[in-house]
Amino acid sequence: MRIDLNCDMGESFGAYKLGLDEEVIKYITSANIACGWHAGDPQVMNRTVGLAAAHGVNPGAHPGYPDLLGFGRRNIDCTPAEIRDFVIYQIGALQGFCAANGTRLRHVKPHGNLYLTAVEKESVAAAIAEAIVSVDPELMYVALAGAKGEMVTRIGRQVGLKVVYEAFPDRAYTPEGSLVSRRQEGAVIRDPRVVAERALLMAREGKVKAVDGTIVEIEAQTLCVHGDNPAAVDLVRSIRELMAREGVDVRPMGQPD
Repeated sequence: MRIDLNCDMGESFGAYKLGLDEEVIKYITSANIACGWHAGDPQVMNRTVGLAAAHGVNPGAHPGYPDLLGFGRRNIDCTPAEIRDFVIYQIGALQGFCAANGTRLRHVKPHGNLYLTAVEKESVAAAIAEAIVSVDPELMYVALAGAKGEMVTRIGRQVGLKVVYEAFPDRAYTPEGSLVSRRQEGAVIRDPRVVAERALLMAREGKVKAVDGTIVEIEAQTLCVHGDNPAAVDLVRSIRELMAREGVDVRPMGQPD
């Protein structure tokens, strides 16, 4: 039994520091690195890629809408062609820093509202997939696990991309398998014990308990803990410790057996 543990990272900007990347990196196997549009800047991107390379963590691009003020969590009305070009631009920027640090970009995970819009709108999911495959068809496309990710999987297969399913142990779920809006109380879970137990259930049984108590079936190959969660270090440490005790192998997504 195996699972990847990823975290959104590189979200500082200029003089503003966000997240505890230097501590979180010790416990994860993949890093989703902001590409300067919702967070991050060239210096932060370079530093975060270097940090990942030094710890044997696989770097991935975390492209978002051009929305620094709203941290990429607001919807922006863009055409599919614009989204495609936005994603190509951000992937290319992070690829450059990967080359400069002697490592290779492994995956692409859209950020924030771009991620959630792609789950619901086929044109957006297709634009992202086309952007990824046009840059490097070997890159993996990270999408929401469960029924909501089926459309992305179909689109990914059409263009020849490998889709990796992702679940969120530190986020509350609706009975339909979507993430509860951050505007609602309890949408982000900060208790390390609770998050670790949710992660184990996701990895071992492919299930998550929704806010109404129902069990939602999911199939996840990677689990995400948000780097801007104040408890991120405690969360990833608790997940790794519980996975080790339960015999779950934590390794980077796409790594062969």
